[in-house]
Amino acid sequence: MAYTYPYPRPSVTADCVVFRRSPENTEVLLIRRGKPPFHGMWALPGGFMEMNETLETTARRELAEETGIRADRLQLIGVYDQPDRDPRGRTISAAFLTESGPGPAQESAGSDAEAARWFNIQNLPELAFDHRLIIEDALKMLGTYPAGAGRGS
Repeated sequence: MAYTYPYPRPSVTADCVVFRRSPENTEVLLIRRGKPPFHGMWALPGGFMEMNETLETTARRELAEETGIRADRLQLIGVYDQPDRDPRGRTISAAFLTESGPGPAQESAGSDAEAARWFNIQNLPELAFDHRLIIEDALKMLGTYPAGAGRGS
């Protein structure tokens, strides 16, 4: 299908928040970015939508490519569309939530991720883009927003 409309077109991405919960703590799966922007920083798994995909399909594909994890269920957290959220240009992202079962999930870095690792939500590293906000919104959805985990980078 050819797209010929004369309007500026933002990029569209999908990001995944993957939580692993136990009675003691909640962890989130992050990837270390292998490419600019934010090369070497931690971020949520995610990436650009291909023209033949839905947003949910994009989220599932990117999660599998970057971490080796396959999501059974995805729930929309929200749409993130601040004009300056990505230094590469205008980007709109749909963020999805999924949960990993208890016990060790076999994550492995792939695609353009240098590493994939679980982090306790009480001790997150500095994150790329607006990913801390996305994680906070996901925690609020679950009703597990921890005291002392306020917004910031």
